[in-house]
Amino acid sequence: MRIALFGGTFDPPHLGHLAIAKAAADAFHLDLVLFAPAGRQPLKSHASPTSFDHRLAMVTLACAEDPRFIPSTIDAPRPDGQPNYTVDTLAQLRQQKPEDTLFNLVGADSFLSLPHWRDPIRLLDLAEWIVVSRPGSPLDLWHDDLSSLRLTPAQGARIHLLETIHEDISATHLRQRLHSGDPCADLLPSAVADYIQIHHLYR
Repeated sequence: MRIALFGGTFDPPHLGHLAIAKAAADAFHLDLVLFAPAGRQPLKSHASPTSFDHRLAMVTLACAEDPRFIPSTIDAPRPDGQPNYTVDTLAQLRQQKPEDTLFNLVGADSFLSLPHWRDPIRLLDLAEWIVVSRPGSPLDLWHDDLSSLRLTPAQGARIHLLETIHEDISATHLRQRLHSGDPCADLLPSAVADYIQIHHLYR
């Protein structure tokens, strides 16, 4: 099978996330996209304002939009409270799926910070990468940003660019709108919007 890990805070999961996952699944013939809310992201100094359980519940509702989308707890909070490192998550997924082709699905802005991730060379060995363009993150510059890694041609061939998505949805702005009482029906799957209202999230 061809499986992509799609990690992030998903606070909350919105239509932009679904558009990215669908475009990647269509373009790269993915069988599954694992939506994996992160317990604690190492490159973000502040904790997510919403609990992991709520974020996982919202991701589960959002994944009902497409049978290829699967909610995953592989990046759940660690018992020792340490950050969730993508290299550990991909290594665990590789152990679980030794015969499958694995991808890591990320936005260009995140990918350009790869030199600051833990063990970036091993990250490129564990999975192929699907890098999605976002406003303000021109993909034609990624070669320069990653030059410090001195990637081999073989490693570069495992990085795939997806330039058909330009969803400019700011999670911070979305949460601000929700805090003000706006249901954000234009940005959220209806089931996620209902869940937020029922549980009085982001107020």
